[in-house]
Amino acid sequence: MSNSSAHVSETPVFVSAGIIFSENSVLVCQRKRTAPYPLQWEFPGGKVEQGETSAECLRRELQEELSIDAVIGEALHEQTWHYPNAGTFHITFHRVISFTGNLRNNVFEQFAWLPISELSTLPLLEGNKPVARLLQQL
Repeated sequence: MSNSSAHVSETPVFVSAGIIFSENSVLVCQRKRTAPYPLQWEFPGGKVEQGETSAECLRRELQEELSIDAVIGEALHEQTWHYPNAGTFHITFHRVISFTGNLRNNVFEQFAWLPISELSTLPLLEGNKPVARLLQQL
């Protein structure tokens, strides 16, 4: 008998995500329908690679995912989140101070600028909900 969670590592995967503001809105991205947790919304970012800092990872991921060159600021929030059948993730959410280039959707179903007050109306990825609540309190 196999246990599907036996392949899921309990060692946290380190992830970096970006909070990109434009006036009172924030950039959110919808996961592809073929991805794990399909069509849920999240802040852009990805897995930290060997030898990378969290900020370096985010800068690389934003280039890959959205074709922008970002200036990464301080960490706004850090947390560890466990997804059943996917593992445990240590997520650092950074403020993106600025970026150059035109946003281009390279990996998502879609992206949108959403007023911070409306974040709770989206089907957000569970691990993104705490930082969304934090943003609504700023």
